[in-house]
Amino acid sequence: LVRMQFLQILSRKTRSLEMLFQIPFCQKQFPYTRLSTSACVYSKKKKGNSYEEVDQEKYKNLVHSVTSYKTSAQTPETILEEDNLLYGPPAKHRPPIKAGTKTPKNWVPLINPNKRILPLSSDSNVPMKIGLQRAKMPSVTRILQETLSPQQVFYLERWKQKMIEELGKAGFEEYTKNLFLQGELFHSALESIFLSEEKAAKEQVKDDVVAGYLSSVEHVLEDISEVKALESGVHHETLQYLGLVDCVAKYRGRLCVIDWKTSEKPKPFLQNTYDNPLQVAAYIGAINHDANYDFQVRCGLVVVAYKNGSPAHPHFMDPDLCSQYWNKWLLRLEEYMDK
Repeated sequence: LVRMQFLQILSRKTRSLEMLFQIPFCQKQFPYTRLSTSACVYSKKKKGNSYEEVDQEKYKNLVHSVTSYKTSAQTPETILEEDNLLYGPPAKHRPPIKAGTKTPKNWVPLINPNKRILPLSSDSNVPMKIGLQRAKMPSVTRILQETLSPQQVFYLERWKQKMIEELGKAGFEEYTKNLFLQGELFHSALESIFLSEEKAAKEQVKDDVVAGYLSSVEHVLEDISEVKALESGVHHETLQYLGLVDCVAKYRGRLCVIDWKTSEKPKPFLQNTYDNPLQVAAYIGAINHDANYDFQVRCGLVVVAYKNGSPAHPHFMDPDLCSQYWNKWLLRLEEYMDK
């Protein structure tokens, strides 16, 4: 019976005979049909090589490296060579060229080297208040207004036109008038607080239009001490300009020119205050070159108060920052004088 089965197997096709000899020698078998299917795939017409369409001469080294190795034989050096061939040599990084910092022609130092500096004392509780001299000198405010950049003029005019469309011309005039009035009342209320050194002034204006502004700056007032001047006139004897300083006092132990501003929109950063830092720098320089003041100031503070009572933003200006804005102020002053 075994012999008959063996003869029957021998009489089958060659393919079955091959499978017979694979059985005892292969523990893991692969179906023959799968091999034949694979053979059919490879028997299809060979597609054209995409490398033949490449400019062989131009990319000779690259094509050779790709077609000559089954595994990547690239090194950092060969990658750089290929990149140079494909894209050219790498351009070295060059930092952006900054425009040369323009320096004022008539440069005057912010700190007066010839002025005698007396030690600051807190013996006198009465701040200085010198009347503004109405001499033939331009004010800081006027100089800044007449030297606005074209971009500043554009945004200011666009804001004005928008407000006129909403409120009408008469309504806009009334709006700006109220803004100035609120600013004056706010400064007067602060002056009363500093002079009285009591909370009575706060109580008197708690129901007033400036109550929100005072509530806004309450946390800033806690850091202010030794007020040296309030609403005091200053003039620069060398550069011939004048101004009215809001306050000179110590803020967290450092003597500053303090400028109080009101705003309906948040101004959390110093750059949001536009030309206010230049104004502060101009006042610092004027105080330092004004014989009426027996001290010099090196720091500034711009405080932006809000009508809704939200916490004010105090922007401190250290000596380095004040020096930067002082140079910008001198350029604006020269521009005004040239006009």
